[in-house]
Amino acid sequence: MPQLAIEKNQNIYYQRIEGDTDKPYLVFLHEGLGCRDMWHDFPKLLCAATGCPGLIYDRLGHGRSSPLRQPRTIHYLQEHGLQELPTVLEKVIADKKYFLIGHSDGGSISLIYGAERPPLLQGIITEAAHVFVDTKTLKGIAATDILWKQGKLKSLHKYHGEKAESVFQAWSATWQSPWFRSWNIENLLPDIEVPLLVIQGADDQYGSVEQVNAIVAQSGGHARPELVAKCGHTPHREAQTVVLQHMSEFITDVTTI
Repeated sequence: MPQLAIEKNQNIYYQRIEGDTDKPYLVFLHEGLGCRDMWHDFPKLLCAATGCPGLIYDRLGHGRSSPLRQPRTIHYLQEHGLQELPTVLEKVIADKKYFLIGHSDGGSISLIYGAERPPLLQGIITEAAHVFVDTKTLKGIAATDILWKQGKLKSLHKYHGEKAESVFQAWSATWQSPWFRSWNIENLLPDIEVPLLVIQGADDQYGSVEQVNAIVAQSGGHARPELVAKCGHTPHREAQTVVLQHMSEFITDVTTI
């Protein structure tokens, strides 16, 4: 698997997916406890449906990429969106147009990056993105924290290896810390001009529908909401057929304008 040197002794592992290189790349950004492999076959299915090439990578601290060197701060999502993501794009798919497809933390990172109005960005698809900390998010994380302590999330070791403990604790401790309650990126939304597809499961255990409403109401460009019935926090797995259709139609519509 290719790796990319970000800083001294820090590497990011990434994967390309074949497609028509005259079409925009689909860049997939994983969730807070995720990595490339936890997308399973969804990126390949979406690339096949649209004909687009794809790019998936493990953020620093996740999967096969280098461990985090320092504790997270309230700005950790901004650091991923304004430092790490632009570096990956520049070094792997320089001068290529692209869409961002972000799940949960990856969705928030996509929005943060989109507010910078990068010229090659064609559109953003978010799944279960957060733009503020809400009560439902904290309840969902607290419940997952209990499962972790009971040893019921051992599958994370399969994906993160020896980093599994640090991945979980970084996510859980950050979001539940009093100093993180004020995190909010709603002020960035009016600066996003590209089209948005805002997807969320109707039964998402980590976020209220107010997250979707905030993104759609405040974004600077056209934003289309899609609330997926009988679906939790991971629509691309729980309602794969429906989500594939929504995403592929959105990408096709934007690229044919």
